Amino acid sequence: MLMHQVLIDGAERTPEKPALHWVDRNVVLSYAQAVARMEDMAGALASLGLGRGDRVTIFAHNGMDYLLTMFGAWRLGAIAAVVNVQFAAELDYYLADHTPSIVVYTHDMADSVKRAARSAGSVRHLVCMDGPQEGALSLPELLQARLAAPPDPADENAVAHLAYTSGTTGKPKGACLAHEPTMRAARCIGERLRITALDDSFGPTALSSSYQLVANLLPPLSRGASVHVMGKWTQSSGWAALERTAASLLVANPSLLAQILAESRIQGRVPGRLRAGLSGGGPVPPSLKKAWREELKLPLVESFGQSELGGFMALGFPDLVAADAQLGRVGPPLPDKEVRIVDGQRRSLPPGRIGEIELRGGFMVGYWGKPEKTAETIGTGWLRTGDLGLMDEEGFITMRGRRSELIETDGVLWFPRDVEEAFCALAGVAQAAVVGIADAACGQRPHAFITLLPGQTLTAQWLKGAIDGKVSYDITALVVNVVADLPMTPTGKIAKGELAARLAATV
Repeated sequence: MLMHQVLIDGAERTPEKPALHWVDRNVVLSYAQAVARMEDMAGALASLGLGRGDRVTIFAHNGMDYLLTMFGAWRLGAIAAVVNVQFAAELDYYLADHTPSIVVYTHDMADSVKRAARSAGSVRHLVCMDGPQEGALSLPELLQARLAAPPDPADENAVAHLAYTSGTTGKPKGACLAHEPTMRAARCIGERLRITALDDSFGPTALSSSYQLVANLLPPLSRGASVHVMGKWTQSSGWAALERTAASLLVANPSLLAQILAESRIQGRVPGRLRAGLSGGGPVPPSLKKAWREELKLPLVESFGQSELGGFMALGFPDLVAADAQLGRVGPPLPDKEVRIVDGQRRSLPPGRIGEIELRGGFMVGYWGKPEKTAETIGTGWLRTGDLGLMDEEGFITMRGRRSELIETDGVLWFPRDVEEAFCALAGVAQAAVVGIADAACGQRPHAFITLLPGQTLTAQWLKGAIDGKVSYDITALVVNVVADLPMTPTGKIAKGELAARLAATV
């Protein structure tokens, strides 16, 4: 199945039903209107020379034109290369990496786009979403021309989407996602989440993340549901938007899901007809799942994926988890993936043993322009995730952390998540991150960075004492820091690499 076919199928079944809604501007397109606008976009891009296999970079804030540019590129057999606007200073790297012929952007990104386009050399056209700018074409004017699009190449095996990794282990790499395996994954995700045409899925995180593609966009549309995207989120405005749109599924990250919990406490109820939250972008503290269960009476479903997948390697069910001991589990693999846990010699491990997670059955074609990295990651036919975890006898996966994040202190390996979850279970703690830095006395000294909920005044000394005995490690070497905020990646993960760099700069 082709990615853009979800709109065409929806238009055939329920042409007047809302398909896409840009919350910030309250712009709504029915399925029939979305198909017509997709054709207009495909015609506009084709008139600029975009064709099969060409890249169009989208460098913009969440919005309707962002969505339509993706669908228009897919419709042409071209590749939508999405880059987060937080990386304006590094845009040169991204354009040089995937060599686009067109860059579509929002007006406030003009300086960064023009500088990077001059450096890249491949860019033939700049297109501004907000109207004409010097050196750029006007997207509204191009769309108004209603130019005819060429025939659909309809190649399910073609690369359609280029999403960048977070760059935790080197420079970000462009993961190339093809139509068919990505749509197969999306349909499995839709079934696991029990999405129906009656659902309204709400996604406030960046469209530049593959998480939004395979959680908030393709699965609901493949089931005939409505999709909402939002750009300018705050705790109160986000809660109000969920109420106003009558969203039934919130696709977010742990930070935003914690904000919905906090605002629901203030409001005294859950927003609208919300039936579940879906979390991605980073591990979910079991304490947050428990609070959603006990206070909101709603399931918080955890997903486990990465840019290379075009889907998830594991996903929970939209059910309340009764046993506290099971709150740390993510869920079982999806039907399109075969997942195993392996040791250092890549031998399968039995249930309950921690090892590296590998999978096959559907994932990226490869990294754009990086054959060596591609071979290293998927050369055996299995995708090596670099994530450590275990699978229990029921087939549920529990994530333990990135192999690169392990800390060896006094000869003992620490899984940072153990300590982070112990801190997050304390009343008054908002977030926790643990990183290690080289230390002559103990090998690597673990440092915990803690943010507190509003109004809390917990001290570092108290926090350290509060988890003593609640983790299996001797925490004598642990240094606790209470901070105002934590650096975050565009996908909502705590940027541990940045924390480690800050530490290294101080010693």
